[in-house]
Amino acid sequence: MTASALTRPGERDRLSSKFAELDWRVIGLLCILAGIGTAMLYSIAGGHWQPWAAKHLIRFGVLLVAMIGMAMVHPKWWFHAAYPLYGVLLVLVLMIEFTPLGYTAGGAKNWLNLGFTRIQPAEFVKIGLVLALARWYHGHSAQEARWSWKLLIPVGMIGVPFLLVAKQPDLGSAMIIGLTGAAVMFMAGLSWRVIAAAVAAAVAVIPPFVMFVMHDYQRNRVLTFLNPEADPSGTGYNIIQSKIALGSGGLMGKGYGLGSQSQLEFLPERHTDFIFSTVSEEFGFLGSFTVLACYVALILTSSHSHFGRISAAGMTAFLALFVLINGAMVMGLAPVVGVPMPLLSYGGSTMMTVMIGFGLILSMRVHRYVELPKGQGLF
Repeated sequence: MTASALTRPGERDRLSSKFAELDWRVIGLLCILAGIGTAMLYSIAGGHWQPWAAKHLIRFGVLLVAMIGMAMVHPKWWFHAAYPLYGVLLVLVLMIEFTPLGYTAGGAKNWLNLGFTRIQPAEFVKIGLVLALARWYHGHSAQEARWSWKLLIPVGMIGVPFLLVAKQPDLGSAMIIGLTGAAVMFMAGLSWRVIAAAVAAAVAVIPPFVMFVMHDYQRNRVLTFLNPEADPSGTGYNIIQSKIALGSGGLMGKGYGLGSQSQLEFLPERHTDFIFSTVSEEFGFLGSFTVLACYVALILTSSHSHFGRISAAGMTAFLALFVLINGAMVMGLAPVVGVPMPLLSYGGSTMMTVMIGFGLILSMRVHRYVELPKGQGLF
């Protein structure tokens, strides 16, 4: 660290100085989105705090305090914890498959039953993966990040959790893991030739993957996406009802608590995967646009260390992927893969992942003048 960096306000040791350096714009946007989610869950439950809205709000309050606490932590601790955290999370994913603690819900064995609670390790793998990749790239040159045999290491770091989670099978989480890792590699400076070759290979692999590797229910989701009207009362029901909710909202919406698709329970999973459809039905195009604008505004962050920049970029990448995939899913532009809308949808694991991610982003901003030592890559 340079002498001038020691005098920067973001690097002062006083807790009050660090607190003042927090990006309150980000915190405010997170509160707005969680507030919208709480209001929608209250509406969906027919004007009652139970069973979703109260728990959603309490979870957010607790995690908000934890997120601000994480922002006070020096990035060197995240730097040194990156590889161990990644390894521990892989072990938790393996425990689902090879121990009695694995728990099946929704057709996928992707939960770990700890007795007092259940967790979904695949959600937290995204955090561990981003930190591990950021540390690896921090210790390597721009040329190695652009094109080198050493890129097989980050590819393996992405591929192992991707395959383990896809096997559960949890296609939605596997997609987020794979795409988040790819986004980190791209932002770290991956050669355009490699990117073009990877895209071409992915396009070539998709048809045989769909036909011979996917489970039957996953293949049906893809076929339903291509033609939902083929089975309107069966596999196509969810997306058809979602489209009705989206379209019926018009410009201004039907009004708060007046969405017929959600209030009359025509819309499936209205408190989780399809909550954005409820927003569109009750508040129309303007409400949907406002929510999406809040998500877009969360993308802007900064940090001076290479580890900090890549970590922050990776965290915002998986948030963007959550929003893009869920939005495309409820509009019929992508298969239904069980990806929630962060902070709007009910669910503790996804909210915790997002808040941990933003705790790390805020930590990078508070300590944005920190220069971590180079030459501490995996190899």
